[in-house]
Amino acid sequence: MSCPDHHHQHAHGPAAAGRAELPELAHRLRRQDRKLTGARQAIFEILRRQRHPLSNKEIFAELPAGDCDLATVYRSLHLLEDMRMVKRFDFGDGVARYELLAEGDDGHHHHLVCTRCAAVVEIAECFTRELEDTIARQNGFTAISHKLEFFGICPRCQ
Repeated sequence: MSCPDHHHQHAHGPAAAGRAELPELAHRLRRQDRKLTGARQAIFEILRRQRHPLSNKEIFAELPAGDCDLATVYRSLHLLEDMRMVKRFDFGDGVARYELLAEGDDGHHHHLVCTRCAAVVEIAECFTRELEDTIARQNGFTAISHKLEFFGICPRCQ
């Protein structure tokens, strides 16, 4: 099924401003012998407008009613994740969330998650490579990476 493009939300802040444009995303798909289907285009547009990861159901809710089914959204996101065009995040609540990746972006971001309403805020701060190396060395590990999410109660829920 085809999902037409629609625009009823605005981009938020610097993260959205730096997102890939549709022609670039279409080109990345074509390089891997994939087409920019209506569903993929609609998903790209929704993810481009957001500065935080969205769940399958949140993405589905943004689509025009009746244009795509939830299974198409799941399949499209799975393919885009395999192609490293979206990154999947797990905030410990059993709900996978997805964020659009710019070309060359490894998706290494950290988030602040509200435990009441599940609002997500992307944060720029990160461990330095030196701290990561120190932790590895002190514990006899090599080739470590990290994943860090913060949980709390957002201002709206307080």
